[in-house]
Amino acid sequence: MQGSERLYYIDWIRVLAFLLLIAFHASIPFTVFPWEVKNAEQSKALSSVIWWLHQWRLPLLFFISGAGIHFSLQRRTMGAFLGERTVRLFIPLLFAMFFTIPVQVYVEFLQRGRFRGSYAEFYPSVWEMVPYPDGSLTWSHMWFVVYLIAFILLLSPLFWLFRWRRMKPVKEKISSFLSLPWVTAGLLLPLLAIFHALYLDYPETGGLIGDWFVFSFSITLLLYGYLAGGNPAFWASCEKYRRPYLAVSVATTLLLFALYWWPLRIPEERGSRFNLYAVLDCACIWSTILAACGYARKYLNRNSSLLGYLTEAVFPFYIIHQTLIVAIGYVIVQTSMPAWIKLPALATLSFISIFLVYHFIIRKTKLTRLLFGMKKPFGESKKHFAHS
Repeated sequence: MQGSERLYYIDWIRVLAFLLLIAFHASIPFTVFPWEVKNAEQSKALSSVIWWLHQWRLPLLFFISGAGIHFSLQRRTMGAFLGERTVRLFIPLLFAMFFTIPVQVYVEFLQRGRFRGSYAEFYPSVWEMVPYPDGSLTWSHMWFVVYLIAFILLLSPLFWLFRWRRMKPVKEKISSFLSLPWVTAGLLLPLLAIFHALYLDYPETGGLIGDWFVFSFSITLLLYGYLAGGNPAFWASCEKYRRPYLAVSVATTLLLFALYWWPLRIPEERGSRFNLYAVLDCACIWSTILAACGYARKYLNRNSSLLGYLTEAVFPFYIIHQTLIVAIGYVIVQTSMPAWIKLPALATLSFISIFLVYHFIIRKTKLTRLLFGMKKPFGESKKHFAHS
């Protein structure tokens, strides 16, 4: 919130970005990228589209998460904030690692011929505590949560500092400065510096330790969201300049497809080709984030019962979506149907399954709500609190 104003569009951005995960991960079995379950027939065109989505989808979520931290700290003490994040992030992470994600590892090992037997025979290997890929224990798609926990812990001294009464005006000045249009555009430069310095030497792993490019790039975006997102002028600026931001996003996307993404030839060594790629990719990511914020503020700043439902559902959806997609996908990819039928079938069945598991199981009990990071016991007020 900003004063009494409700920023519903931030909820919508978060919800839509997470829901995109279902279509995104349902598509990966049909691309050239390695994953837990793979179809025999793969599409290079779809691979290029998935690569484009991968560039900005999670950076957008880290940025929105940073803004969410700002709003959350307006209503909580620092201790309450850290305690709530521990309950809502760490408990679901552990639960997923030991009770839902192992299904994904089992399916992967089955398809690769690494294991033969029932899931009951496989599951005890998880408790051997041997990290994937040598063993069965992994945080898989929950790496986003792991990084978010790490960022919160690392930045908590800064969050605490800016809660100090004498430092609040300093944060407000920083926020106001970052909200100036030319400064907002200039925030591309630190991202470009990180990209140029770390992208080639530290390819994305999701493993936290040693994943320096993704770690540095993501924590920077989260910090941007925390500092700039608290100023109404920032969101107003995004809306005002949404068309130029969208123009930059479209132009850089078209150039990236033409030069790098359609043939999927990403630079692997330094030189002029990499330098151009770094500029185009960073400009594409940052302008897409700003355009998404601007258009969401323009057209999605409204509440609805659907938004209330999805705001509460989106994190449980995230936790279970990949496990269900992998399990259903393992069956579908073995059928003789063509890929253009398999993909929508997998996406549709996955979405229905995710909804049914959430609606009729997860949201119904206090225990399941706790394990899946939900905020309120079932039956309390349906009012939702955005951005927290």
